Amino acid sequence: MKEFILGLEGLNCAGCASKIEKLTNEIDGVDNATLDFVTKKLRVEVVEEDRTTGIIEEIKNIVKRLEPGVNVVEEITSVQYNHHHEHGDLDKRDIMKILISGILFAIPWLSKLDGIPRFTIYLAAYVIIGSEIIIKAIKNLFAKQPFDENFLMTVATLGAFAIGEYPEGVAVMLFYQIGEFFQGLAVNHSRKSISSLIDIRPDYANLEKDGEIIIVSPKEVHVGDRIIVKPGEKVPLDGIVIEGKSTVDTSNITGEPVPKEINIGDRVLSGFINNEGLIKVEVEKQFKDSTVSKILDLVENAASRKAPTENFITKFARYYTPVVVFIALAIGIIPSVLLGYNISDWAYRAFVFLVISCPCALVISIPLGFFGGIGAASKVGILVKGGNYLEGLNEVDTIVFDKTGTITKGIFKVTTIDSYNGVTEEEVLELAALGESFSNHPIGKSIVEAYEKEIDKTRIDNYREIPGKGIEAEIDGNMVFVGNKKLFEDQNIKITEKASIGTTVYVGKNGVHIGTIEVSDELKEGVIEDIRSIKSEGVKRTIMLSGDKEETAKKVSKIVDIDEVYGNLLPQDKVKILEEIIKETRGKVAFVGDGVNDAPVLARADIGIAMGALGSDAAIEASDIVIMTDEIGKIAKGIRIAKNTKKIVVQNIVFALGVKLIVLVLGAFGIATMWEAVFADVGVSIIAILNSVRALKI
Repeated sequence: MKEFILGLEGLNCAGCASKIEKLTNEIDGVDNATLDFVTKKLRVEVVEEDRTTGIIEEIKNIVKRLEPGVNVVEEITSVQYNHHHEHGDLDKRDIMKILISGILFAIPWLSKLDGIPRFTIYLAAYVIIGSEIIIKAIKNLFAKQPFDENFLMTVATLGAFAIGEYPEGVAVMLFYQIGEFFQGLAVNHSRKSISSLIDIRPDYANLEKDGEIIIVSPKEVHVGDRIIVKPGEKVPLDGIVIEGKSTVDTSNITGEPVPKEINIGDRVLSGFINNEGLIKVEVEKQFKDSTVSKILDLVENAASRKAPTENFITKFARYYTPVVVFIALAIGIIPSVLLGYNISDWAYRAFVFLVISCPCALVISIPLGFFGGIGAASKVGILVKGGNYLEGLNEVDTIVFDKTGTITKGIFKVTTIDSYNGVTEEEVLELAALGESFSNHPIGKSIVEAYEKEIDKTRIDNYREIPGKGIEAEIDGNMVFVGNKKLFEDQNIKITEKASIGTTVYVGKNGVHIGTIEVSDELKEGVIEDIRSIKSEGVKRTIMLSGDKEETAKKVSKIVDIDEVYGNLLPQDKVKILEEIIKETRGKVAFVGDGVNDAPVLARADIGIAMGALGSDAAIEASDIVIMTDEIGKIAKGIRIAKNTKKIVVQNIVFALGVKLIVLVLGAFGIATMWEAVFADVGVSIIAILNSVRALKI
């Protein structure tokens, strides 16, 4: 299986995009093809690599047949926002057509004609403004793809001429072309708004070479090269600071506006903006592997995973137009042939029906809306891999959290030390550190780190680790026990128990309990408010899974107000429990974890959300949504963006279909004219497209 991407420069017709995608999928050897109307990228998966060249040629022929003005560009690696001639980006020749046709259209209204039939003037105006659309309609007819806006406009306007309504035939074609121009402007405005939102790609790098600084493309810099980043410049590639210090604006990547201090030895990521000092960076990754490239690739390719609403509208438009054509045919023929009504009157009503039936408002505005939502999420450090996942967030009613690294920081620290029987806290910590000095357990390591002194292991004899319980060893000739309650029960040593949200480590010496050390995995800052915020967005059930003992997990869940908790879990246990949760849940289930260790659960959930994935390749691969920081609160923000996007998409659907339905009914009853129909069609499209830009705002 091989994938390639083609850019379709000049594509601004959503209906044509749908046809190109459909016909590409029908090519022999194509496994799957997705055309993203917003980015104008055609992503094609082929079964056999040696068929690639032939398939590309077939695609070029399809595009040439359907949209001759569109240029197919091979080996596209980024979104092409700068384009050439397309609907709504008219050149001088097109403007002249509109002007000449408009003047000819106005002549019969402004002056009396002597010797020149009105029909001739209107026909000339019609041919000038409509010939391109008529030719496309004929080509599509021979290509067996007749039902699009070109066909509808051609039939309606030629029909108007046939029944003697010359002014309306010209007017509809003229105002349709003007409407296409404004519609194209609206589409381009939306595209530019989205592109500026994710415009984090660095333009150049200051490469240090042979004692000189040369400005090069980031793609020309290799791993190990050294680059200079001046104040105000974007960091072009991921690397380590080897000289200088500064503060950087990380908001392009994380969505966080607070500057971050960097010094020698700190890692900086491409897309960061250097605020003040001059820094020298040793490059760690090539540009194609850098953080900014991965983020842009994620966002740009997200549209290939279409939301259910998008897929529905695409299919709806495919059947809607031919159905409308046959209804129009029935309106034009049945009343006149079977009931004896005036054929011109009912034919006119049928033509009004055709004019208003164009589905452009839907097929353009819906993908724009979803892509706008994805762009808005990326701006605040939330990477959504597809419109399907963005729409899916609306249906999440259960969120399952991993504990360590998600609810808590995942960093164990000694928080308190209690001493008994005349022993000092320092002695308790020293004996515990000596006892844990051979241990690889995170809790044991945290005790050794808290001791902060060099450990003399020659003081330790007969060291023995007791699985699931703790350590016993002879230290300076004394029998020392370091471990949990069960270890001390086995040794018949009476302890003073202590309740804790962390892990309690008891220390005994020569059969006496001399101290207790509390080791805690700290809660993340603001996590209580974040969970509350998530629930306020309509999440009905929150669950926490943890490998820690159940007692500790329950204490943490109570503090942060999580509804249910499961402890003592291995990775495979988490998958099993998640599957049970999914079975009993009516809505979608999201799992929130910190990446690599949670990969199986992230993959199994309806929506997998990876936390704190800044620069983590594995986390990006494993999840459906990537939150670039450690903030759980971003989940609530992501849900708000998803709801805002869905609201706008639904508004566009209801508005477009509502207006069209009203005009369709009015046209069928002879109340609406063709002029009103074309104005309604164009107006609905432009308003719906501009409304989609609102998805960029949270």
